[in-house]
Amino acid sequence: MNVAKWLVLGLLALPLAELAVFIAVAAAWGFVTALALLIGLSLAGGVILRRAGGNHVQRVRVAMRDGFGRQEFSALSADGTGGLTLLGGLLLAVPGLITGVIGLLVLLVPLWRSLSGAAVGRSPTAPHGVVDLEPEQWRRVDDPRLPDRERDGAER
Repeated sequence: MNVAKWLVLGLLALPLAELAVFIAVAAAWGFVTALALLIGLSLAGGVILRRAGGNHVQRVRVAMRDGFGRQEFSALSADGTGGLTLLGGLLLAVPGLITGVIGLLVLLVPLWRSLSGAAVGRSPTAPHGVVDLEPEQWRRVDDPRLPDRERDGAER
């Protein structure tokens, strides 16, 4: 069988697998606990999608459009962890314990990157190679090799 058939079978089997896992968790921990876990995961996904929201969606949309235009998807790496945050939030928002666990695992990558960036001293939201300085920490230095220009770009 080709990949498309396996994908369709997997998507059709997902609700049955979710139901089986829910019944197993309800048998082990109780129905109320399993239901609270299911609702909590879905609410967490909604909060993550709302917080990540339009900014990440727009950046992923532009990266996807640029990737399709050049027949490559390296443009998605420009968004960094934003796409993973959206994917994790979407997986959490879908009601189910399997998708919730997968969503939490996907969200570990952006969390790990932001924590490791904070430990090194980088801003957790700054992409690699970007230095975020306060206004009093920098000053403008004109390059003598460039033509003499005013601040608005007009020649003097």
